[in-house]
Amino acid sequence: MASNYDWLPDHHLGAVGALAHADELIAQAGDLLFTYQVESGNVIELREQSDGLVNQLIVESLLPIPRKLTLVVADAMVALRGVLEHTLFAEIEHRDGLLGDEWARLVEMPATLNHKGFEEWRKRRERKGPPSLAADGDVMRAIESLQPFQHQLRPAEHPLARLTVHTNHSKHRKQALAAVLLPVVYREDRIPRSFAELEKRPERPLELGEVIFTAPVGEVAPLSLNPTVGLNRPNTDDWPILMHELRDIADWVRKLAVPRLITCGDLPASELPARFDISLGYSDERLAIAGGSHTSAVSRQTDRLVAASARLDLVDLFGLVPGAPGPEQIGRWLSQLSDKQVIERVDRLEVFKGLSSASSSKRALDVLGDMLTEALDFLKAP
Repeated sequence: MASNYDWLPDHHLGAVGALAHADELIAQAGDLLFTYQVESGNVIELREQSDGLVNQLIVESLLPIPRKLTLVVADAMVALRGVLEHTLFAEIEHRDGLLGDEWARLVEMPATLNHKGFEEWRKRRERKGPPSLAADGDVMRAIESLQPFQHQLRPAEHPLARLTVHTNHSKHRKQALAAVLLPVVYREDRIPRSFAELEKRPERPLELGEVIFTAPVGEVAPLSLNPTVGLNRPNTDDWPILMHELRDIADWVRKLAVPRLITCGDLPASELPARFDISLGYSDERLAIAGGSHTSAVSRQTDRLVAASARLDLVDLFGLVPGAPGPEQIGRWLSQLSDKQVIERVDRLEVFKGLSSASSSKRALDVLGDMLTEALDFLKAP
C-alpha cells in the first residue's frame, strides 16, 4: 500500500532522493562485505599449538580488507550528513527566500555534546542569522531536539555525534579504518538457546598470533567462528560492527532527523522510504517515492548473510535424509529461492530446535519432508 506523503513539501523531494543515494552507497558496502566474508574464502586462517596439556587455536593470517570498502563507507556517511544539511537549508530558504552569503554561512546542522555549546551556537544565529533561526522558532526547536546532548548518558554515542566525527575525520584527516572482528566463538556441540547467552569477545580488531580458543589435548571441539568487519570510531578505541554503525546512523537520519527538520514539529505517521530508483527521471516523483522500498540496504545485507549460511546448512541437512537429491541439485533449488524465502524455511525448522519431545521431533521431520517435496517438484519441472 502506497504511503501518504501529504506532509512532504515539494522543496524537500530532493531529500528523499538523497536518502536513496545514501542507501545505494551502503548497498555497495554490503556487496563488498559479502564478497569478502562469504565468497573470498576463509577470512581467518588458524594454526594449532600445543604444550602437551592444552591445545590452542592461534590466528595465523587475516584476509586483507579491500580498501574500497572504507572509501564507500565514508561516501555513505558524507551523503547522510549532506541530507541533513540540505534539508535544513531548503527549509530555511523556503521560509526566508534566497539567502545572502552572510546568512547562508550561518545555516548548518550543529552537533553539540552539551547544552552550553548549543546555546553559544544559537545565540550567534539569533543575532546574525536568518529570521527562521530565531531562538524561539520551530526550526530552532527542531534542531535542538536532535542534538547529541539530548542523549544525556552518552552524548558521544548519539547518531549525530557519530556521523559528525566520522565525516569530519574522513574529509579532513584520514581515511576510515576497518578491521576484522571476531565477536563470538562457540562450540557447536554446546550451542546455547539464544544468541544473548553466547559469551561475547571484546569488540576490537583481531590480531595475528592471538589465541582464540583453548581445549585440553585430546578433546574434540567443533567450533563456529563468525568473523565480521568493524569500523573504528575516530578518536576512540571503539570498533563497532561496520554495518551496525551504518544502520544506526542511516535509520536515525531517515526515520527521525529528516522528518523532524521537514515538519519542525511532530513526526509524521508515514516513514520516508529507504530507496526508490533515482537512476530514472519522473514526471511525478511523488508517485515514485510512494512506491519506494522501506527495506534498507543494511536489512537486505543481513538477510543475504543469514541466507548464505542457511543455504549451506540446508544442503548439509538434506544430505542426511535418505533418498534426498544430491548437494548440487538441492543447491539448484535453494539458489532460485529469495533470501527471505530461504530464511523462512530455516525458521520453520528452528522452531523445533532444542525441543526433545517426540511430537516436536515428528513435526520437525514433517517440515523437512514438506521442503523435500518442494525441492523434488522444482527439480522435476521442465
